[in-house]
Formats: sequence, structure tokens, C-alpha cells
Amino acid sequence: MSLADALLADFSDEEERSPSPAPEQSSSSSAAPPDLSFPGPGTNKRPASAMDLDTVGEEDGINEGGEGDGGEGEGDGLTLEDGTSAVGYVPEGGVKPAEELDKEDVERTDMMGFEDVGKVAKLAGSRKLQDVIKDIARFTESPTDMSTASGPLEENPEYHLVVTANNMSVEVDNEILIVHKFIRDHYAPRFPELEQLIAEPWTYIAAVNAIGQSEDVTKVDFSKTLLPATILSITLTATTSRGRMLSRAEYETVQRAITVAQDLRDAREKIFNFVESRMAAVAPNLSILVGTGIAAKLLGLAGGLAAISRQPSCNIMLFGAMKKTLATSHLSAASQQRHTGFIFQSAIVQSAQPEDRRRAQRAVAAKVVLAARIDAGKGSRDGSFGKTTLAQLQKKIEKMAEPPPNKLIKALPIPQETNRKKRGGKRARKQKEAYAQTELRKLQNRMEFGKAEEEIGVDDETVGLGMIGSAGKVRGEMADSRSKAKLSRANKLRTQLLGRSQASNDAASGMSTSLSFTPVQGLEIVTPSLSAAQRVKAANDRWFAGGTFTHVKKDQSNLPGQ
Repeated sequence: MSLADALLADFSDEEERSPSPAPEQSSSSSAAPPDLSFPGPGTNKRPASAMDLDTVGEEDGINEGGEGDGGEGEGDGLTLEDGTSAVGYVPEGGVKPAEELDKEDVERTDMMGFEDVGKVAKLAGSRKLQDVIKDIARFTESPTDMSTASGPLEENPEYHLVVTANNMSVEVDNEILIVHKFIRDHYAPRFPELEQLIAEPWTYIAAVNAIGQSEDVTKVDFSKTLLPATILSITLTATTSRGRMLSRAEYETVQRAITVAQDLRDAREKIFNFVESRMAAVAPNLSILVGTGIAAKLLGLAGGLAAISRQPSCNIMLFGAMKKTLATSHLSAASQQRHTGFIFQSAIVQSAQPEDRRRAQRAVAAKVVLAARIDAGKGSRDGSFGKTTLAQLQKKIEKMAEPPPNKLIKALPIPQETNRKKRGGKRARKQKEAYAQTELRKLQNRMEFGKAEEEIGVDDETVGLGMIGSAGKVRGEMADSRSKAKLSRANKLRTQLLGRSQASNDAASGMSTSLSFTPVQGLEIVTPSLSAAQRVKAANDRWFAGGTFTHVKKDQSNLPGQ
């Protein structure tokens, strides 16, 4: 087999081993849970389970693949253990959440081509929204206690209404975003500068409703809707505005859009109040931790409390991950939200600094699983666990934002009052003295004033002797005992030994005594240190000092020994 055939065989084996892409799972947002289908036994895929999802990536708890060509669901880098894309993943029994519209896509849409708001906002008068509002009113009038209800939570119809209403709130937010853009485009001929002054949708809609067709904006009462600073900027800009009055048809179009926006806002408040009240009973600890809206999204996507309690935190963190399309791969802010999901949108995570939100998301996801398990076991119904955990997470996030500790400045040691040994010491001083300048060299380096020094010839040079051998009244160099030649320790010991041996030879023997017998006195104490000649001289001086015949005076001689 050639090398080319071997490479082709390897490529064919890799293609056989690579899993096929998972089909997109679709589900409706109705009250009943959708019938989710999974690949059959004839394919290379198998139904995903909690154990299949228990994979941890390099950074955020997932397997991070290579970048693709930017298509939806391909090359997004978020994959499960069996190769299924984590983006848009819906577990078995879960409900696919509603997708949020990209604000930049809505901003790029030109609404002036639509004369009626009903052509762009179709949810306000739809039967789907009306049915959800009616079901909310019915369960509000006769509520059931889901915290004490028997049977699985997923079989409770009120629970399905909570999940459906929560998904409907996302669609309502998308509709409000579209209606706000519609009102801005159609009211721009009247006051084009208003959208730069007010960016918040509801404040802008309230300002448009207050101004209307008034010719003098300074006389409009904004005190109930706007802040004083915003009112001042509007009145000053209105005096120099280049806008024109709207026609009757144009103004009626804007008024219908304002009415639709208000209806959507009322429906959103009803949905929010219902979800908040029911989630506080279904999952009190989870709701306190991430909020009722995020908790309802997590429960709906996972398929209930029991399902979410079986998921690992690294996969709970990815629930609700956004798709990365060509439109949002480089220019959109959505490209900066990879490896994030519903938990990243919670208030506790958003309260952290932007650079710390990934770490906060992982910490919150771990606590979300614990809170879901406690709620599934119907424990801590008063939400005490959720409150305690939330306080701990807040302290941890505050700790993340703290700057690193300053480097400690080490204090100097306490100075010692006693004198310390300086460099050198006795040994070093002795060594320096051994190589110090001698007295002879000092005399050679010194010259007597007004007198020529003696010189000697050394090879082909002359060397001055200085004051060596000079005499006179000039004060000579004082000898320094430290620079004098000294015997080494070995020579000192040798000299001492020689001196001792000489002294031992001169000493009297051990049989001698200092007592002597004389015929005159009998017993006499003698001095042993006196030599024999001295003892004779002392005796002669004693007995024969005054004699003239025996003592002959001799001339003294300067010779030694005479």
C-alpha cells in the first residue's frame, strides 16, 4: 500500500467515527409539554441524559471545539460529550425557550414602509396571547397550592401555564422592541431629536404621548413622566427643532402604536406577577437566588425541578446559550456572550464587574443546582437556604471586585545598642599588618628639607634612600610596634622551648639544698641563684676586705672577663 492510499484510508476511518449533526429539536410554547423525538437506533446518536452532559471544558465547563464558518449550530465551539451542539439544546421533557430578538437587527429595520402597526406587531391581538391572559386570570381567581400538591410537578397544569407564560413574556418583550422602533420612525418627522434625548422605550413612548401635536412643547406638562433634567433638555431642543407637524393619518398611526405598546405592557405585568407568585411557591430558593423569571426559564428548559436537579452545574450554566450566526459573529454584542446562558442574565451575575461575570456565573450555577435539589425535595419552603446562599454569593462577588492586597513593607530590625563586630576583626588586622609598610620603607619615602638624599644604583636605575642612615636634630620616624617584624606562632613556641631547655640546664640539681653547715655558725641558708664566683667574692669581701698583705689592688681593665 502506498502512502497516498494509507492517508485516504485514515481519512475514511475518521469520517466513519465522526458523529452526525443532531437535528434541531423544536417544541411549541403551549401549555402541554411537546413530544420531543430523538434519533433512533439506526443512527450514530443516542438520547442525551444527565450523564452525557457531565463534561467539563477547558474554561467554562464545556467541550470547546474549533471555529467553523459561522453557520447556525456549526462551529459554535459548544458541544456535549456525544458531539451534540450545546447551543439551543433542549433536554428530554423540556420546553424550548423563546428566542430574544437582536436589538441591532431591529434598529436596522426601516419601519416607514409599514403604515399599520398590526403588520409588524402581530402578538398584541393574537389568540395565543389572549388565551394565556385568560388562563392567568382563571388560575388567579382559584389558585392551587403547588407546594403541597401531590404527584409530579410536571403534570400540574398550572406549572405548564407558568412555563408558557414565562416564554410568552419574552415574545412580549420582542414585540415591545418592534413597536418602540415603529413609533420612533413614524414620529421622527415631528421631533427628530427626541430619540437622542430619551433612549429608554417606555419613557420615549410617554414623552410622545404627552407632546402629541402640540405646537409649543414648552407648555407641555412632563412632570408626571420625566425627570427635571430631561424636561429641560427637551424644552431647549424643541425651540431649535427642525421637525414638522404630522398629518392626521400619520398621527393616528402613532396613536395606534402607542395603544398597542400600552396593551403589551399591561400583559407583560400580568404575566410577570403571575410567574412571580407561582414560582415563589414552586421553587422558593431557586427564585430568590436567580429571580423568578430566570428560574421559570430554567425549569421550562430542563423539564421541571427533578430534571434540573439531576443536571451538573457546568451544563446548567449553558442552558439558554445563544446561537452565533454570521450577523452576530463579529459586529454584534451577542458574539461577546459565548459560554453564557440564562444564569448570566440574572441580577446577581450582572451585579459583578464585567471581567468577573464569568467567574460569578460558575459560582451561581453551582448554587442553582443545590437550590433546585432542595426545592425538589420540598425543603426550606420559607426560602432561608436561598437567602443565605444569595448573601454568600454577594460577598464572594464583592471579594472578586476588591483590588489585590498591597505588598507588605517589612520593618527594619531593631538597632542593637552594643557595638557589633565590624568587618575584618583581629584576624584581618593581623593580616593587614603583615603586609603593611615597614619602617625602612617609610624612612626611604621621607626626605629632609634642604638636603640632598643619598642614591644608589640598581641595575640601570638610581634609587633614592631618603632619610635612611641620616643623623642629626631632625626628628626621626617613630617606630610603630604594629609594623615591626613579628615571629610566627610556631617560631614563638620553638623559642619558648629553647629557653626552657637552657633554663633547665642552668638550674641546680634536685639533690642540692639551700642549707649549708659552717664551722662558725653551723647551719646557714645560702642563695642557690648566686654563682660560685659570686659566692667566693662575697666571702672574700666579708673576711679579707681590710687586709693589706693579702689583698693587692689591681688596675681595672676594660677588657671583658678581667
